[in-house]
Amino acid sequence: MSKTARKHGVAAGGHHGNRPSHQVRIIGGQWKRTPLPVLDVEGLRPTPDRVRETVFNWITHLIDADWQGVRCLDLFAGTGALGFEAASRGAQRVVMVESHGPAARQLDASKDKLKAAQVEVRRGDALALLQGYKAPSLTPTNSSTGFNLIFADPPYHQDWLAKIMPVCEQVLADDGLVYVESEHALEGEELPAWMAPWEVVRADKAGMVFYHLLRRKNIGSQA
Repeated sequence: MSKTARKHGVAAGGHHGNRPSHQVRIIGGQWKRTPLPVLDVEGLRPTPDRVRETVFNWITHLIDADWQGVRCLDLFAGTGALGFEAASRGAQRVVMVESHGPAARQLDASKDKLKAAQVEVRRGDALALLQGYKAPSLTPTNSSTGFNLIFADPPYHQDWLAKIMPVCEQVLADDGLVYVESEHALEGEELPAWMAPWEVVRADKAGMVFYHLLRRKNIGSQA
């Protein structure tokens, strides 16, 4: 599937209709099978159910199925399919970031419908918000306040990962995971420079979309 603008969030400048055109469903947890509207906006195509199911199986295994206490940051949230899925499974806190006004309002509406008190919707630029979180209380060494899980599904061909991943490292808890979707595989010999501190824990491909779980290198060897 082509992702010339963005697949999970909303393309900048996309204002075609802004009406729900179809739905995706939450896969597991307390809101299992609950539909989430997908606005009729150019570039808004949520992460497919099969991919989300695979990714959340990975995460659930890696955290020993203990979602309580998980603090999640959903960048480029779009429909909120990833963030609401985490909240449904018991995440303690989910911050959703979306720059497109109608999409952010739809996230608020979905939050209200689900009575999801643990979800916070922030409208704005993902990088600016990340830089705002970059504070002494949100350092990698403070696992009680950093985010345990970050979803990063940015627009393609705009170098977003190079911009946000160095800052993600600074707001991620020391045992945290980052989910990344990309137009290229993040494995092999020719890797982008921003990948230097990261290792791929799990990876797969669906159509033209490569998806990965990352963590800091050497985290598994720390005692």
